Amino acid sequence: MAMTEAPGGIGCIGCVTAPAAQGKGAAAAENEIVLAVPGADCAACIPQLEEGLTPLPGIREARVNLSLRRLRVRHDGSLTPEDLIPEVARLGYEALPLDLVALSGTENDRIGRDLVMRLGVAFFAMMNVMLLSVAVWSGAGDATRDIFHLISGAIAIPTVLFSGQPFFRSAWAGVKRGRLGMDFPISLALVLATSISIFESFNGGHHAYFDAAVMLTFFLLGGRYLDHRTRAAARSAAQELAALEVPRAIRLTDEGQETVNVSDLAVGDLISVRPGARVPADGEVVEGESEIDRSLLTGESLPARAARGCVVSAGEVNLTGPLTVRVTAAGKDSSLARMAALVAVAEEARSRYTSLADRAARAYSPLVHTLSFSAFAYWMWQTSGDVRFAINISAATLIITCPCALGLAVPAVVTAASGKLFKKGLLIKSGTALERLAQVDTVVFDKTGTLTLGAPEPLDLGAHDAESLSVAMALAQGSSHPLALALAKGAAERGLRPAPVSEVREVPGHGIEGVWQDQRVRLGRADWVGAEVGEVTATTLRIGAREPVTFAFADALRPGAEGLVTALAKQGLELHLVSGDVAPAVEELAGRLGIPAWTAGAKPEEKAAYVKALAARGRKVLMVGDGLNDTAALAEALVSISPASALDAARAASDIVALGRDISPVEDALRIARQAVRRMRENFALSAAYNVVSVPVALIGLATPLLAALAMSVSSVTVTLNALRLK
Repeated sequence: MAMTEAPGGIGCIGCVTAPAAQGKGAAAAENEIVLAVPGADCAACIPQLEEGLTPLPGIREARVNLSLRRLRVRHDGSLTPEDLIPEVARLGYEALPLDLVALSGTENDRIGRDLVMRLGVAFFAMMNVMLLSVAVWSGAGDATRDIFHLISGAIAIPTVLFSGQPFFRSAWAGVKRGRLGMDFPISLALVLATSISIFESFNGGHHAYFDAAVMLTFFLLGGRYLDHRTRAAARSAAQELAALEVPRAIRLTDEGQETVNVSDLAVGDLISVRPGARVPADGEVVEGESEIDRSLLTGESLPARAARGCVVSAGEVNLTGPLTVRVTAAGKDSSLARMAALVAVAEEARSRYTSLADRAARAYSPLVHTLSFSAFAYWMWQTSGDVRFAINISAATLIITCPCALGLAVPAVVTAASGKLFKKGLLIKSGTALERLAQVDTVVFDKTGTLTLGAPEPLDLGAHDAESLSVAMALAQGSSHPLALALAKGAAERGLRPAPVSEVREVPGHGIEGVWQDQRVRLGRADWVGAEVGEVTATTLRIGAREPVTFAFADALRPGAEGLVTALAKQGLELHLVSGDVAPAVEELAGRLGIPAWTAGAKPEEKAAYVKALAARGRKVLMVGDGLNDTAALAEALVSISPASALDAARAASDIVALGRDISPVEDALRIARQAVRRMRENFALSAAYNVVSVPVALIGLATPLLAALAMSVSSVTVTLNALRLK
């Protein structure tokens, strides 16, 4: 199957697309293949894929993970990803093999489980120590009080040592770097409170801070876990790109074919690329004719023709015919590897963004240390060297000013806002995404797969007679070309049946032909069937000597796209459309939606440079894209959004994922982000007000352990309730 290209369309030029590659490692046995199925988005997809594949020869089991959009196939060792991809396509789904080793996320899962375990231990200890403290607060004295203190210490000391490790490790790492973050006063308060409590318990003291120490540990661990959950969905886009590399290639030698690792390929080697497989290295076609799908990289919605002399790049999908390619770059020198490096640099630059909490901590920590030390020095002077009393005042100051509310201020708001946006179909992946989104004044859109669905739709089927449609339908059903699939689907929706066409065969790079009523029939490129090339995306049917019939197509607009662009323009945001698609298609969409600034034919590095240039002008850029060609630009932008149908690498580079087909919730994200930042600042103000009231109480020696514990609880609950106002 082939198509007529508009002027300025695709010729034999190189590009970089990177669907995924299947690899083997510790997590995958030799008889297991994992494929990404981006189109699997509902419960009905599970039985369709599993039941459709299981009966096939060699397959022992097929399982679909809907949340990850992954298909795991166990087989008898006789199958390869290239064998399975056409079978999955036959069921109506695109399939991309994955490298399990590159995608392993065990470290992130381990951190989450570790925090939950420490949080559980802290909660159990807090409840028990608080029960014991009730007796002391109620007036228990002498031996009874001392026994309760010792029992509390037996519970609290191992709890603080175990559950407080995330803060201790972070504080120590900061000290080694010469930087005191928020975890330093937390750790100092925990250590000092526990040490003084031990001393007081063994010396008959009236007060011990075991209850305050475990309560502080619990509340701060809760904030740390909330913060971790907002980041848990994020995965490095550079890591995802590594998973997309094709690990093996078929090299042609004088002795025949051999399967080798891509890293073993050398410049000048000849490799064979079968239909349905991906190109493992950059190179030039020396034999064969086919069509190449590079939509994930360039954004062009239709395949490009590949023939002798054309340049192809690592990861491009070969659709219709076998190709022999001479390698020009492989492994770390390939265009895909260069893109991964570009993304990694952009991600590193964005990771240096300083959050509101970090900025508050930088001002907060020195102030807390100064107050605590001043209290110690003052009471040492005032009491003529009573170290015990002075240290108690100093510890009380540290505990009551310890940033418990400050530690919850941002995570509580992010969690509340994330829950609200999730109900609207948006998944927040980054802990600072809302802060950055609230600053946005410029939005850059990709075209194919973002503002449009990336799926062609026939425009004028009603204008054609039933006989032509039936013949075209019969030919189209013999091809996996996007235009053929759309044409066959459109004809079926009109209730038509395919004509009895025989001897159907596909001619790579041209189209598909057969015999109907003793006449040669062809469906494909206009010049191949003997018609005049037009300026619209179309495929042409020729029946014998009859006049050719042209079927025109257009890319379907994504639901909500028109309303979103209108709403953003009313808010005064600067709008841009940057696409790798051809100029006529980009210009038509920009005019249709009312986007004043548009750029066509942009390569991945050019998209990233476009976003970087806007940032250099002082613009705060939101990038919305879905393809591999958008990955570097998504990472380069201040904040980024991709639809759930995007390639894994694009979703990984994004801060927010739109879960449905409708893109209009992006407007909600901008509005809620501004509300969330206001709530964060309100929480910081509440925390500051709490300290203004409580610090003098601690400094003059009136902050008992009971008062310190109650003050911490009140401040933590207050900022949490304020965060919940978002809902």
